[in-house]
Amino acid sequence: MTAEHTAPVHVGIIMDGNGRWAQKRGLPRTAGHKEGLEVAKKIVAKASELGIKYVTLYTFSTENWKRTQEEVGFLMNLIRLHLRAEFAFYKKNSIRVNVLGDIKGLPDDVQFEIEKAEAETQDFTGLTVILAINYGGRDEIKRAVKKIIQDNITAENLTEADISSRFDIPEIPDADLIIRTGGEKRLSNFLMWHSAYAELLFTDTLWPDFNEDEFNNCIEEFYKRTRRFGAV
Repeated sequence: MTAEHTAPVHVGIIMDGNGRWAQKRGLPRTAGHKEGLEVAKKIVAKASELGIKYVTLYTFSTENWKRTQEEVGFLMNLIRLHLRAEFAFYKKNSIRVNVLGDIKGLPDDVQFEIEKAEAETQDFTGLTVILAINYGGRDEIKRAVKKIIQDNITAENLTEADISSRFDIPEIPDADLIIRTGGEKRLSNFLMWHSAYAELLFTDTLWPDFNEDEFNNCIEEFYKRTRRFGAV
C-alpha cells in the first residue's frame, strides 16, 4: 500500500444473497446464512490485514423480523453461537466486537452473548467489527431524537453533534466505503446517517461467493475515487 493509498477507515458491508445462493443449489436458505458466516470471517481477517479500522456488517435488520419464523430463529441461533464460539478468532486477530442496533429488542440469551463478546474483546486494539443486529438506520436516528427530547435540548440549540452523540456507538466514524453484494443497488436502511459521503460499490456476486480477492478489488476501486465532500 502506497502513502497515497490510505486504507478506508470504516467499511460497511451489506451481505446480500445468502438465501438466493442456497436456493440455486437446492438447499434451504439457512444453509446460505451458515456459509455467509464463514465468508464474513475471511473478509474481516482480510480487512484487518489491509489496516482498515472499522468494518460494519449488516447482520440482521429491523425489517428481517418479517421473514419466516424458522429463518428468524435460525439467524438468532447463528448469531448466538457465533458470538460464543469465535472468541479465539477475535483474540488471534486482536479484533474488538461491538453491536449496533436496538439490542433490547433481541431475545435475552442473544443479549447476554452480545454483552459477553463486547466485554471480552473491549481491550483488543486491532480492527473493530461492528455487527448491525436488529438495526435500521432510520430506527437509530429515531431513537437518538427521543434521547434529545428527553434531554430537553431545544431546536434553537440543536447541533449535528447532539444527534450523532446519541447514536448506539457514538465514536464510529462516518463510513468511507459501503459494499453491497447480491446485485441490488440500494442501501436498504443501512447506516443512513453515517453514509452521507460514503463511496458506494455494488457487485452481482452473492455473499457466499464473495472472497478476499474481490474485497481487495473493492478497496482498489475506492482508491480511484475522488472524494470532494461537497467542495470543488
